[in-house]
Amino acid sequence: MLIEQAAYGNRWRRVSPAAKGTLALGGLIAAFAAPTPAAALLVAVLLAGVACLGARVAPALYGRAAAPAIGFLALSGLTLLVAIDADFSWRWAPEAWPRVASLTARSLAALAALLGLVLTTPLPDLISLLRCLRCPELLLDLMVLCYRMLFVFSAALQDTATAQRARLGYASTRLTRRSLGLLAANLTLQVWQRAQGLHRAAQARNGNGALRLLSPEFAHARRDTAYAAFAGVLLILLARLAV
Repeated sequence: MLIEQAAYGNRWRRVSPAAKGTLALGGLIAAFAAPTPAAALLVAVLLAGVACLGARVAPALYGRAAAPAIGFLALSGLTLLVAIDADFSWRWAPEAWPRVASLTARSLAALAALLGLVLTTPLPDLISLLRCLRCPELLLDLMVLCYRMLFVFSAALQDTATAQRARLGYASTRLTRRSLGLLAANLTLQVWQRAQGLHRAAQARNGNGALRLLSPEFAHARRDTAYAAFAGVLLILLARLAV
């Protein structure tokens, strides 16, 4: 998975998640505080630069992770430029462009802030941070289970597809359609069975409490958080003062 690959392989892996969360929060505030689309785009570029140059996230990996969200934003912006008149006729609405540009630019800045957090922080560290922030335990347990099931699903998908390719299951168009149907049916059954297995294993261990994860110790956590807060404040001021 792209996000996990970046989260465990970047230079800020051992930086406190509180510091990275503080910087992301500053980026979100700067995104909404930017008075113009140009200022919001500047915030997005700075946050992306911090992730790629500071945390050493590969630019290609960063682009692949951001591409789906950017495509969604582009499609949403185009739909906002379409107006429906009283007679239900469709037309382009160029008068809406300033508002659409501001909304899209701020969304890009907010996306860059969140990507900087998730691409540098593994999910177990994020869950530990949310637990420190008194997030409901039920929500955290659901996050842990969904995180686990993603890897179960990925492993089942790779194993089944490899077995099908070894039997020339994708040698022709007809075989490809048949193999994809069998793959979907097999994955549904496998994931259901493995989820039931996890549930029974938790019940066998009297698993009626919160799901706890070991969180590593982060050296210089307070210092890093202070630096991140200072950088966030500078980013907010830059966004407000940019023209």
